Amino acid sequence: MELSEIKSFLGPNVPAYRARQIYQAIYGQKVKDLEQVTVLPVPFRRRLKLECTIGMPEVAARYQSTDGTCRFLLQLLDQRTVEMVVMPEAVRSTVCISTQIGCPVQCSFCMTGQMGLERDLTASEIVGQVLVAEAEMEWPGPVRLNVVMMGMGEPLLNLPNVIKATRLLVDPQGVGISPRRITLSTAGIIPKIQELGVEPVRPKLAISLNASTQEQRELLMPITRKYPLTDLLETCRRYPLRSWERLTFEYVLIKGINDSDADARRVARLLAQIRCKVNLIAFNPGPGLPYETPEPERVASFQGIVRRSVPCFLRKPRGRDIYGGCGQLKRLSLSGEAAQRQANR
Repeated sequence: MELSEIKSFLGPNVPAYRARQIYQAIYGQKVKDLEQVTVLPVPFRRRLKLECTIGMPEVAARYQSTDGTCRFLLQLLDQRTVEMVVMPEAVRSTVCISTQIGCPVQCSFCMTGQMGLERDLTASEIVGQVLVAEAEMEWPGPVRLNVVMMGMGEPLLNLPNVIKATRLLVDPQGVGISPRRITLSTAGIIPKIQELGVEPVRPKLAISLNASTQEQRELLMPITRKYPLTDLLETCRRYPLRSWERLTFEYVLIKGINDSDADARRVARLLAQIRCKVNLIAFNPGPGLPYETPEPERVASFQGIVRRSVPCFLRKPRGRDIYGGCGQLKRLSLSGEAAQRQANR
């Protein structure tokens, strides 16, 4: 609930400051039980306890990578499960959250796409992932938390809940994360990109590009047949960026498919007139995916060509050994050596 919804829930006979106390306790102080909101009178706390709950996701399983990455399987109130990934760093850590259970977009290089869509997540379930991450992780020190909506699902196909969750996350009286540190990744749903652009409170936008031609992108991302590459890029050129903002284009490099020097030159030309940066991601392998990871030399060559025209960065692979890498989320249990490592921790 946002503050106005809490006020409405409490009714006109409860002073408005009580709603603010509850709101700040849940989102700012991260209380897990309404009885912990000690600024409230005891009878009022008992009433709240009877009438409502703080619906946090439950940690059903936690998998720890050798590189420090943690993959969490979270159980929701309807017993369905969804995944999030936390990548801790010394100063700036990242939580990768989901916006749907499964995904309807079915990109051919993504394990989540093999699941299909079970349902959208509520704003509560989206924000709840961030609150669980803050509660569960032992951070190495004071950290700035980045939130990326790049887990399970296509965020723009759940836009109302994503926007409401963003308002809760950025509110200084709520969770208090800067909008500069929240990013949404989309496969390219053109009408929804346009809707996002007019929202007064919104995450930064990242576009999964992953190809340098229409034909290549249709192979990897079937949604391109509905939303062609040329139309997508024109939408990106018209997107109303804030003064401090750049678009991000994500590009998964797949061996022998989209990783040639010619691809790199085409990508540079496609993005030359857009205020943007490129994040390169070497393909993360997984069961049922018919692709391979390119050699480091091929990745370096691709990056070198693109960065002559556009800022281009290489994202270090994280959590591959626990199926926590980009495109690997499919609620898989570990087996063999990976399971043994978990048992020894």
